[in-house]
Amino acid sequence: MPSKIVSAAEAVSKIKDRDVVTVSSSSGLGCPDLVLKVLGDRFAQEGHPRDLTTLHPIAAGDMYGIKGVDHLAQDGLLARIIAGSYPSGPSSLPMPAIWEMLTENRVAAYNVPSGILFDMHRDVAARKPGVLTKVGLDTFVDPAREGCAMNERAAADPIVYKQEFAGETWLHFPNIVPNIAIIRATTADERGNLTFEHEGATLGALDQAIAVRNHRGIVIAQVKRVTAAGSLRPHDVHIPGHLVDYVVIDPDQKQTTETTYDPAISGEIMRPWDSFSLPEYGVEKVIARRAAMELKEGDTANLGFGISANVPRVLLEEGYPQSVTWTIEQGAVGGVPLTDFAFGCASNADAILPSPTQFTYFQGGGFDVSFLSFLEVDRDGNVNVSKLGKKPYLTAGCGGFVDITAHARKIVFSGYFAAGAKLEVSESGIRVTAQGKFTKMVETVEHVTFAGQRARRQGQDVIYITERCVMRLEDSGLVAFEIMPGIDPEVDIIAASEGRVSVSKDAKIMPLSLLSEGKMGLKL
Repeated sequence: MPSKIVSAAEAVSKIKDRDVVTVSSSSGLGCPDLVLKVLGDRFAQEGHPRDLTTLHPIAAGDMYGIKGVDHLAQDGLLARIIAGSYPSGPSSLPMPAIWEMLTENRVAAYNVPSGILFDMHRDVAARKPGVLTKVGLDTFVDPAREGCAMNERAAADPIVYKQEFAGETWLHFPNIVPNIAIIRATTADERGNLTFEHEGATLGALDQAIAVRNHRGIVIAQVKRVTAAGSLRPHDVHIPGHLVDYVVIDPDQKQTTETTYDPAISGEIMRPWDSFSLPEYGVEKVIARRAAMELKEGDTANLGFGISANVPRVLLEEGYPQSVTWTIEQGAVGGVPLTDFAFGCASNADAILPSPTQFTYFQGGGFDVSFLSFLEVDRDGNVNVSKLGKKPYLTAGCGGFVDITAHARKIVFSGYFAAGAKLEVSESGIRVTAQGKFTKMVETVEHVTFAGQRARRQGQDVIYITERCVMRLEDSGLVAFEIMPGIDPEVDIIAASEGRVSVSKDAKIMPLSLLSEGKMGLKL
């Protein structure tokens, strides 16, 4: 059998003008960065391949050292980019090249929920007529709003439509068929069988490879190392060699951004529970503690980024390392979801599922509660996490947020009540010493990533936790039913929100234990 091991240059030479390329990655996690770099270099030198469409269920690369999709952000190379998320980071860093392209309308750019993009690959593989889903109705995904379009070029070329079927309204995403897959694993044998033993997740690489091979396309796998044919345990092979055409070796590929290799990320060792860092005392820890009070023993909980990511660490400090099963969209089940550059991974996990399987679980609302963050909330309880017009790359887009919230039984949103407020926190309360630049309780959110009124109609249990109060969406709008000690309801909530948040007559004061510098004494 001819060897499948080739140079990155030879592999990308197989990509032709107007190909549709699907890329497996989650920021720095599992990013086939060498292949993407060489593809970008080829275009810079030859002017080909041109007018590619790229599919990214989760972002490829980040702003901290793994360029990912930014290697491809060149005029003429990209015609369309369809992504669940995009590289994001602080305003102190330069805007990524892909964000420059999409904000300047130089490429048709779409933000499609990650789970829907994984569904698309499965339906393409099975030659079904596209994705039919209720995920995204009444949000920016809905063609009644933006229809996933991020700029004018995308709006002029729609990819989602409303469809009446069996007496109900659905969203229909017609098939976009990829003919090139660029994926990553740890080890390949000489026949192209792939194992993922050093990876923090398998992501959607298998589904992406099947979708491409079922349409006679080309699958390129980047790996860390090669072993002899027949030396891999069949149970360890996640992607069999008959689905792989070319193997590119990059011995220097990083496990995640700024992490060369940590066996705890890939589940090869278990960390002692006391080795995990705990949240520092402050406002964010107080908010995370109040969120943790929504849990009970035995719950399965989904976890997002931002303040919510501190909730598992609160449980660790309180002596509940394994009382809740955490699930994250990259595939980990159980253990402790990691933060910072290792976000998307978990240590001490019970299992690491393929992302498409995890999203099937999420979309059907199988978990007990989801902990998510917000950028802004409006009178109707709508939440925006996916668009900031002034600083677009501060958010990655929707990712799995829309899939997770579509049918979740209970959702706990966490965030600051205002941007830039000056706050003093002590064991007796939180005091607002300056109200901030602007309230995050707005009249109308810039982007509807979560539709509050739809959630009410579906009977979903939704609360919004801030450093000042806990709110629910009622007929009259947002109503605070719990007040943080030290907060003046009239000044710090009603006036600070410009009247968009009212205070219940039966509002209670949150327990002082939330503000303790020691353990809070949480009881699940």
